[in-house]
Amino acid sequence: MSQKLRGKWALGIQPRDLIWIVKNQLAICERPGGYGASHRKVRRQEEVIWLRENDFHCIVNISSAPHNLHTYDELGMPCRHLPLLTSDDIDHWCRTFFNELNGLLAAGTRVIVHAEEVGDQLISIMGAYLRWLGVVEEPTEAVTLIERLTNRALEPASRSLIFRAHELRNA
Repeated sequence: MSQKLRGKWALGIQPRDLIWIVKNQLAICERPGGYGASHRKVRRQEEVIWLRENDFHCIVNISSAPHNLHTYDELGMPCRHLPLLTSDDIDHWCRTFFNELNGLLAAGTRVIVHAEEVGDQLISIMGAYLRWLGVVEEPTEAVTLIERLTNRALEPASRSLIFRAHELRNA
């Protein structure tokens, strides 16, 4: 970035729906800048600046579209694009994603993961990750934990990934 930012703009603005999944290590948020008709380029830049200035080391985009990747690069924010397509093989995607995420966190990388929005899909993936890690063994406890962390109730269909996360770990 060629211009030196001053004042409050140098700090950026916190992304919407930023939620810690593992305190000071792993968080989730809405796509920086918003999604759909509410997306704004200036807001995207401000939110990426906030992430950079608040010591996040890597943004992981699981959205199918590569939106924002050029902005992350322009603002010096390392990123990974691990698109979750509407694949029939979500279990394979999750195993790959969980191992990638685990590697980043084990290396001390402070990570933020985003999809277009903080909805059932992203929340259930994070709940399954916590169970896959062994943070919570019982599936109902994992559902309760992720719902409490995100202050959202998951639809029954979204809970199925959390319920079989142990199978992903053992595969």
